[in-house]
Amino acid sequence: MIRKRPLLLDLAALFGFVILSFSAAAIGTAATIPNLSPWYAGLRKPPWIPPSSLFAPVWTGLNLLMSLAAWLVWRHRGTHRDDVQTALGCFVFQLALNAAWSWLFFGLHQTGLAFAEILSLWLVITATILSFFKISRVAALLLVPYLLWVSFAAVLNGSIHRLN
Repeated sequence: MIRKRPLLLDLAALFGFVILSFSAAAIGTAATIPNLSPWYAGLRKPPWIPPSSLFAPVWTGLNLLMSLAAWLVWRHRGTHRDDVQTALGCFVFQLALNAAWSWLFFGLHQTGLAFAEILSLWLVITATILSFFKISRVAALLLVPYLLWVSFAAVLNGSIHRLN
């Protein structure tokens, strides 16, 4: 059961999760943008790679869904305190792994290490979904598109590593 909370506290918390998610994205983007041109352009890529213009809108939507999911879990902190702490800890950990992937792949040009790291990210996202599910099924379901996108990204990363 969710206790009644002041509307401003709820909105502030939601805004905080949006800031947290997009901050992690910004950290990853800092490695991505400057390293796209010569190195990335020179890599062999599979023919099924999506256009670059697709990535920003997809990640924007995923970050909004992740923020909403975390906020829904946070709202249960009065009744599921330990579960919420564990779930949000998983959430923050996967954000850190997400940001780190960009630095490994684009910043350090380590496609193999990035592939190993994205597999770890996939596992932590799965753990996050399972921990969210114990608290809010809706929150868990909101993370499924993220898991699917990271699954696709892992296959793409593995293919690029193999081709190069």
